[in-house]
Amino acid sequence: MGATSRNVASAGGGSVCFYPRGGRRGWDSSAVRIGADGGMRSVEQRWTVENMDRLGPGVTTEQEVIELLGPPYETARFEPMKRTVWGYHVRQVPWWWDYWLRFSDDGVLREVVKIPDYQMEGDGPPFASLR
Repeated sequence: MGATSRNVASAGGGSVCFYPRGGRRGWDSSAVRIGADGGMRSVEQRWTVENMDRLGPGVTTEQEVIELLGPPYETARFEPMKRTVWGYHVRQVPWWWDYWLRFSDDGVLREVVKIPDYQMEGDGPPFASLR
């Protein structure tokens, strides 16, 4: 699977290792759960619409996002808004979405912005499948 991008300790003494794929604009991130005994327990795709729907603006923290999704493919700082932004690329067949998670300085998720990725939509022109 290549090099892990992040290891996160989990309850019970195990850990979750994240393995993003797809280069700079990653297209998925696998989470490998490792038990306290060092044995692999499961492999899951984490960049999903279902997981994005679990995020709660005003409630979810940066740490909770890392535990659920793993590291983002891109980060930025919008100083005028006092927001740190994390980018995730999510496939929802037949579409691709860019999710931008905006965090305030206290580490709490404030906004989730979901934008279609027109460049990744099939072999034809953007959103040709909707015609």
